[in-house]
Amino acid sequence: MNSMRPPSVQLKKLDHGQDMDLPFYATPGSAGMDLMAAITEPVALKPRERTLIPCGISLAIPQGYEAQIRPRSGLAFKQGLTVLNTPGTIDSDYRGEIKVILINLGQEVVTIDRGMRVAQMIIAPYTQVDLKEVSEFREDLLETTRSKDGFGSTGLFAIK
Repeated sequence: MNSMRPPSVQLKKLDHGQDMDLPFYATPGSAGMDLMAAITEPVALKPRERTLIPCGISLAIPQGYEAQIRPRSGLAFKQGLTVLNTPGTIDSDYRGEIKVILINLGQEVVTIDRGMRVAQMIIAPYTQVDLKEVSEFREDLLETTRSKDGFGSTGLFAIK
């Protein structure tokens, strides 16, 4: 069990989200908090159509953390509704409204109603690195078992 204190993330409800529930963990073991649609009227999303769904909140994420926006597996499996830029990243210096880009990959129209749980949000640490341009890799970084065999080189079909 993790004994570290979780980071504190400030949340501000926006005017059109005042009556909405806060994002929440559905179970004690949930990694992601459910995000709800803060829309004023239902949105009918046709197959292969995408839309931007506001969540009615903004966050002050601490430096060194990001929010990742991911699909809800039940919506993806049952209705073909998924997050287009998965995972969407919300940087620690963004203070605007949290919005979710949804796409309907199913074969039927999906109606999104106010308060519907449309995505999940995970708060996770990240590391920024210092890129160093080199003309050759160091000897200890030169060869790996995968090396430079291309996309999919660890599976049956390699793309070169």
